[in-house]
Amino acid sequence: MRFVSLRTSQHGQAVGVVIAPDQVLDLSHPALASRFPDGRWTLKQLIEEGLSDWSKRIADWPTPAEAVQPLSAAQLLAPIGRSNKVMGAAYNFTDALKEREMSPPAEPVVFFRSGSTIIGPTAPILIPPDVGNVGYEGELAVVIGRHAMSVKEEHAMAYVAGYMAHNDVSGSGLIKQDQGNFVRGKNLPASAPCGPWLATADEIDDPHNLSIELDIDGRPLQRGHTSTMLFKIPQLISWISHRVPLEPGDIIATGTPAGTAASHSPAAWLTPGQVVSVRVQGLGELRNPTEKGAAFLAN
Repeated sequence: MRFVSLRTSQHGQAVGVVIAPDQVLDLSHPALASRFPDGRWTLKQLIEEGLSDWSKRIADWPTPAEAVQPLSAAQLLAPIGRSNKVMGAAYNFTDALKEREMSPPAEPVVFFRSGSTIIGPTAPILIPPDVGNVGYEGELAVVIGRHAMSVKEEHAMAYVAGYMAHNDVSGSGLIKQDQGNFVRGKNLPASAPCGPWLATADEIDDPHNLSIELDIDGRPLQRGHTSTMLFKIPQLISWISHRVPLEPGDIIATGTPAGTAASHSPAAWLTPGQVVSVRVQGLGELRNPTEKGAAFLAN
């Protein structure tokens, strides 16, 4: 099942289900009030209660026509909001390592991204004027479904609630200035588009067999595949959960394939006025404009 978060006039935020290519069922509609109780207006709440169970329940419901609206007309928000953290994997695609002439790391290289950087599938990416080069990274994102601590690899996939497309916008100039430290460069405001929907784990037969594409203004810049992931999803979940607890709704960004901004000639750094599109097979398209943001560095 494909879940979205959408803005409504009645509740501000609500959960929806994509039921056709351009149709979404608004679970907060009064026609579903007896089945979908008040108060469950965020996807994170459904994940905490068990997204798989909710999916089975919703699949058995009738679909009242008055609760259905065009997906293209819905104001979509990031499926998972700002209350959760993002753990990102760097240097995790073998084709990207080859492109950079880097040796594969011996273990995952993981950075922390604040949930406050997350934006929705059409919201503007903000480019601060004072951070140097800013790049894009089309990625597959894994959403954690339950509390995970010291998880063994062989059990790790049971902790996955679903998957999303993600653009790991990065302040490459800051990372270089900080001698490879990711903290500032990975935490620019409005720099982590996610969505447009969260597909439950059963929707994706093999997350290690998905294409990833990224365009800027229609120009193809990344054409990759999750089969070139160095550390697979079970390894990432296990490695991270042995170092920091993962909670329902937390996101693991699994890394990006070849074709990043610095690899092109001339370099394809983000600038205000562009439109960045990310497509992950089976997970829809993020289509975010870029705008000039406020200064990021302290005076």
